Amino acid sequence: MKIAVRYYSKTGNTKKLADAIADVAGVTAETVDVKIEEDIDLLFLGSSVYAAGIDPKIKEFIATLSTEVKKVVNFSTAAILKSTYGQVSKLLVKQNIQVDPREFHCRGSFSLLHKGHPNASDILDVEMFARGILG
Repeated sequence: MKIAVRYYSKTGNTKKLADAIADVAGVTAETVDVKIEEDIDLLFLGSSVYAAGIDPKIKEFIATLSTEVKKVVNFSTAAILKSTYGQVSKLLVKQNIQVDPREFHCRGSFSLLHKGHPNASDILDVEMFARGILG
């Protein structure tokens, strides 16, 4: 199975999750600046909520994807909102790309909110999530 991990992170919170998922999958996590240029069976896509929405870089990345990406698994961080799943999946469906209904989300630190997150427990949780996805 061909697997890729891509993410966008302004503060490093989502990068922590991406690196943990990539370690479990045996691949390298890359930013969304690195395009997918080959057939991928499973793409772990990480984002965060900024001012109630996903960053334009995530939207631009999704627009470059094609059906050579068979399935996407969403993972995200946010200080206040629950998840990026709804926004990301809507864009992926428009690209005719299957979105796994399972997702991982945890709090990310922002200013004084959720200091230290994602923490060691969050990293263990995302590793377990990735193992579950990968079977």
